[in-house]
Amino acid sequence: MTTSARLRRWGRALAYLVVEGVAGTVSLLMLIAGLVLAPFLLLGPGWLVAPTAVRALRGWTALARQRAGRFTGEPVGERYPPIPADPTFEDLRRLVSAPSTLRDAGWVAVHALVAPAAALLAVGLPAGALNSLLVPAYWQAMPADEPVSNLYPVTSWWGAAAMPLIGLGYAAVALWLVPAMARGMCAVTLRLLAPTRASQLAQRVSALTASRAAALDAHAAELRRIERDLHDGAQNKLVGVVMMLGIAERSLTTNPEQALPQLRRAQDAATDALAGLRTLVHDIYPPILDELGLDGALSALAGRCPVPCALDVDGLRRAPAAVESAAYFVAAEGLTNVAKHSGAGRVVLTATTDVGPSGEVLRIVVADDGRGGAAARAGGGLAGIRRRAEAFEGSVELVSPDGGPTTLRVELPCGS
Repeated sequence: MTTSARLRRWGRALAYLVVEGVAGTVSLLMLIAGLVLAPFLLLGPGWLVAPTAVRALRGWTALARQRAGRFTGEPVGERYPPIPADPTFEDLRRLVSAPSTLRDAGWVAVHALVAPAAALLAVGLPAGALNSLLVPAYWQAMPADEPVSNLYPVTSWWGAAAMPLIGLGYAAVALWLVPAMARGMCAVTLRLLAPTRASQLAQRVSALTASRAAALDAHAAELRRIERDLHDGAQNKLVGVVMMLGIAERSLTTNPEQALPQLRRAQDAATDALAGLRTLVHDIYPPILDELGLDGALSALAGRCPVPCALDVDGLRRAPAAVESAAYFVAAEGLTNVAKHSGAGRVVLTATTDVGPSGEVLRIVVADDGRGGAAARAGGGLAGIRRRAEAFEGSVELVSPDGGPTTLRVELPCGS
């Protein structure tokens, strides 16, 4: 590592300690407030402000995580149990005694006591080094009864001559100790505030459970849709074909001239039923995905959209077939909603592949300039989009203020 890089790293460490020292005074005030509040929790009235106090504590520790994340260059996650909207006394008791709350409170206590002292030491060492280097230049200007004191009183040139050496010693200690203290302070923050291994595993289990439930719901909804389409479409048409063939059969014996037109109508009905079956099969897994890939399939969707649609697939990479299929149906449902409900004059469909902390993510964005006010409802298209996304542990974000515009953003992890 070059000298300039070492100095930059040292400067970052010093800045981190100074900011933590200032923040430590806030932690000290919070610690005092907590100690004042504690007796009231035992007596009862303090429970009324417990949710507000816990929210403030979580907000303050969230800022500490952000500072530690910027210092280390890696984001620091968090995991908390939810705060009930209308908590009972038992809810409040669990909230205050939760391990996450106790860890946050422990961090505030340690931070309040350690951070200001570490910041003063981090600033004092460089200041002492600079002062020692300057002592030979000003020691004579000091009154004889109040000499410069830096490890020892400086009353002669011999004493002043040794000050630069002491300054170099201060500087050497500062160069080593300031980064070490910054790393230690950050390590304490991460140790107390970062999610524990157990909480991360619990979060992962919860996510997998929700993903499995969403996948089952999506599968059940898809089966119901296929059953409904078969019953209302192909089945009814095939029943009509059978009836037409029966009528044609009777016509052959009673009125042969009418049999041929009836057979032709039956043939047309059979052709229509076959087209419906092909559409149904296409909706299960569109062959166009295999033929043209997701970008080509989205281009076909954009071309068929009744609303003028601009397509942006720059940066789109291939993904697993199941993910591409889900993305295709998300885009199709999004464009259908725009055409049916938005009253938009233009829509933009964007598909990109981004690299996130846990791998590649396929992002679909449908943005229109319509009237807005879109909201998910049970059994609606947006609810179906959410089910598909949750089956892949993905996310759905809908922004649709009254008056528009509307933006639907869906993210699908490609590693699911």
